[in-house]
Amino acid sequence: MQNAHRHGPSCGCVNEKGEPLFVTAPSEQTEKALDFCEKNMSKWLSELETLVKIPSVSLQGFDPNELKLSAEATAESMRRAGLEKVELLSFGDVHPYVYAEWVHKPDAPTLLLYAHHDVQPPGRDEKWRSAPFAPTVSGGRLYGRGAADDKAGILAHVAAIASFLKTSGELPVNVKVLIEGEEETGSHHLAEFVRRYRHTLNADAMILTDCANLDTGIPSVTTALRGLVALDVELEALSHPVHSGLWGGILPDPVLALSKLLSTLTDEQGRIAVDGLYNDVRSLTQQERLAFESLHMADLARRATGILPGLPFVVPESEFAQALWRQPSLSVNAIQSGSRKLVSNVIQDGAWARVSIRIVPDMKPEKVLAALESHLRRYAPSGFKLNLVPQAAGQWWCVNDLNEPAYQIAARSLEKGYGRTTQFIGCGASIPFVQPLSEELGGIPAILVGVEDPYTNAHSENESLELEDFRKTLLGQIHMLADFSKYKKV
Repeated sequence: MQNAHRHGPSCGCVNEKGEPLFVTAPSEQTEKALDFCEKNMSKWLSELETLVKIPSVSLQGFDPNELKLSAEATAESMRRAGLEKVELLSFGDVHPYVYAEWVHKPDAPTLLLYAHHDVQPPGRDEKWRSAPFAPTVSGGRLYGRGAADDKAGILAHVAAIASFLKTSGELPVNVKVLIEGEEETGSHHLAEFVRRYRHTLNADAMILTDCANLDTGIPSVTTALRGLVALDVELEALSHPVHSGLWGGILPDPVLALSKLLSTLTDEQGRIAVDGLYNDVRSLTQQERLAFESLHMADLARRATGILPGLPFVVPESEFAQALWRQPSLSVNAIQSGSRKLVSNVIQDGAWARVSIRIVPDMKPEKVLAALESHLRRYAPSGFKLNLVPQAAGQWWCVNDLNEPAYQIAARSLEKGYGRTTQFIGCGASIPFVQPLSEELGGIPAILVGVEDPYTNAHSENESLELEDFRKTLLGQIHMLADFSKYKKV
């Protein structure tokens, strides 16, 4: 695996016969598609805004009918593009997937194109610059929940396909488009879904448009994802909250106790203090180490995260890429005891927190979860009731061979769309479906691209999409469909 490897434009990609995998200039068919896409950019933006207006939150407690409306709107967009066999697919109470295809070239490769139409909850309304489901353009960005994650990914596929079908009436390759409806809740049914529709989804490679670029204007292909292990930890001390004036001074405080317990999870340098956690972490190659150290990310990280002035990062800048992409990290995602709005002078009965660990090659999710549970039991204060409830144990993923032509084709295609050299990067986040989806489909290459950037605020308030990158992504997807006509799996 090679993260953040610079693939310069002078690097020629050839097949086993020494023939170039890329044409030096777009074909007439591709030129017409590119021109059509550019002239209809306002249409693609309008279709994206239509999808963003639908509050398709897939988490429990939100209206599931919105997921059906979102799926239907996505299906209608596919029909307008000229795709065939458009249908909503589901089973049991699974939020609907949307499927469509164009398969008319038996001698051409088949691509499975993926995105998802469900979104995260909007978060705190008062923190939004505009209403989360009222898409608003400001400063060259489109604001709205799902604008970038991942409804722009849907339009990236739809616009590229439409641009060919509306101009030449055909695509350079066969395509199957799958738009998921439960990605934001962990894709728990995806493996079962793929098994049910295995024959339908057969493809030579898949393009998943649900990732981020290294920075605005820099096309990127993600080659590694961290996995996720999470559990809820709760300490109980009393049967009910009590008056802190009447009983304070003789009772143990569960909030303080939980805080002390959580503090044992990391050492003074911020490294995870769970025994044995780093034993299985794959070492970097010398090439990877040099590539990581060449990336300058401090200014980008400060702007993107809004870290307070004067507050230092926990590792030196030279270690940023390694820490984000190839080292585990621990977070307390939420902590709760009582009510901030209804706070009163009480000693709480208990305290709760969600703890998660991002894992990397070659860590094992179940082993990490067991180690985390063992640590919390070991350091839990005596006498308190300790409740541990596992919430996730998702696997990491990485590309083993970047010389596989699919990744080189994708990199060159994006370069044509963006006019900049493509970067191969890692991602510190998790996308649970990538590994099972690739495995269920016979280990086909999974190409992870996307329209997000460090300022997108995905999953937070004021999620936004850089509109110029959206335009360049659409053009890159057109080149990708054209260039993959020459693809042959190694």
